[in-house]
Amino acid sequence: MCGRFVQSSPGEVVAKRFGLRAVPPLQPRFNVAPTQPAAVIREVDGDRRADLLRFGLVPGWATDPRVGARMINARAERIASAPAFRAAFQRRRCLVPVDGFYEWRAVGRSKQPWLVRREGGGLLALAGVWERFEPAEGEPIESFAIVTTEASESLRELHDRMPAVIEAPDEARWLDPANDDRDGLRALLRPSAATLERFPVSRAVNDARHDDPSLVEPAAADDEEVP
Repeated sequence: MCGRFVQSSPGEVVAKRFGLRAVPPLQPRFNVAPTQPAAVIREVDGDRRADLLRFGLVPGWATDPRVGARMINARAERIASAPAFRAAFQRRRCLVPVDGFYEWRAVGRSKQPWLVRREGGGLLALAGVWERFEPAEGEPIESFAIVTTEASESLRELHDRMPAVIEAPDEARWLDPANDDRDGLRALLRPSAATLERFPVSRAVNDARHDDPSLVEPAAADDEEVP
């Protein structure tokens, strides 16, 4: 599961990291939630660019765009066959650059949010797929979902799923819309090879209206820290 994440790096940093020709005018976000716009990296006509798409994929065949609020994640094991995601997996793949993502650990009857990020900082490139929905009336909606896989051993005590991370040497293959090697693409959907750190953060993350740098600061957990 990946329902909230952080995109706080400046556009200049994102452009350099992903080889973009243009610097995207990104605003720092510390609590991106479903249905909100977020930056994704796409390859269009051989050119990489960063675009703002809605978090929560709306399939092209949908009758109501609100269905996207429930389609924020695509399971790697079924992405090639799931009706909502298979067309996007074949032709419309993207990267979601994040400075971290949140997971929740059950604590009694409540849940404690934890931030997961690359040890020492730096961007992670989460695997994503995107779609374009054209309603009978109104503007088209471009949206995306984050691909998830089994959690790495270090994160399993927080959640049994985590976002699939595309490593830098594999990014071109993942983004290439002409690449139709489904088995090869699925083999890229795995946990991050980088060392990740995680720590408890404020429960203010639970409310999507909260979006400020304090959310990514360590906070006291309600129980003993995960070993």
